[in-house]
Amino acid sequence: MKHLPILSFWFLGIVWGSNFIYMKMASEYISASQIVLFRVLFGFIPVVIYSYFNGILKKTHLKHARHYFVMSLLATVVYYYGFVKGASLLLSGIAGALSGAIPIFAFITAMIFLKQEKISLLKIIGVLVGFIGVVIIANPFSGDLSSTNIEGLIYMVGGSLSVGVSFIYAKKYVTSLNIPAAALTTYQLGLGLIILLIIVSFDDINNIWSDVHASIGLVLGLGLLGTGIAYIAYYYIINKLGAVNASAVTYIPPIVALTIGVVLVGEDIKLIDYFATVLVFIGVFLINKK
Repeated sequence: MKHLPILSFWFLGIVWGSNFIYMKMASEYISASQIVLFRVLFGFIPVVIYSYFNGILKKTHLKHARHYFVMSLLATVVYYYGFVKGASLLLSGIAGALSGAIPIFAFITAMIFLKQEKISLLKIIGVLVGFIGVVIIANPFSGDLSSTNIEGLIYMVGGSLSVGVSFIYAKKYVTSLNIPAAALTTYQLGLGLIILLIIVSFDDINNIWSDVHASIGLVLGLGLLGTGIAYIAYYYIINKLGAVNASAVTYIPPIVALTIGVVLVGEDIKLIDYFATVLVFIGVFLINKK
């Protein structure tokens, strides 16, 4: 049991890193919004069961429903849609590499909206280095600005910005409520599921079941493991290892996504893309450095 937090740490990084290939596979059969719907549905199930049996869901929490609604949009619906759409347009390894830039966008939004956020020269350098990495991956100088590289980048950046803003919103309005993290996740995913059930078209949604690998990847990999159990594991390692150590898990998914893309799928990822990924890592490291 003493090794469980470390095992959970690596489990989380590997599962999140594999999410991008599952998004890519599912996008061949159903729309991005339908993928998000399934992801939230099958992610919500283990979280609500875990929260219920731990007795952390309270009627008194309902008075803060407006905050859960905002978080369900920022950290679930928009965030997931941006990443699914981006993964459908980009190589899965490249999409995974771009996901490593989330802390950069989180810091930028914090710098703009939180006055208490400490800004240092090192952090500014980190932002610039990370952005250079993102720009290199986008390859805007290829001569084809309408390429899926640019469109996919926009969706990935949009998703990253959305979850970045959610961190700021949570810090200002949610964390002070002292509600258990698993309960907050339950409310967030539950409201996100309701929103998606209202806005998502069900036309051809059953096409996903025509491919065994894609459907298993969506339900098990992206939903149950990548969303539901992943949230539970994340809060577990925060509790056992601390928030700072737990945040280091964001370094693992880009590496896993690139490895899966190259080794298992055979994606043609160029050397310059690996270099750009390293720049993103360096940028995130500098931003997190005390």
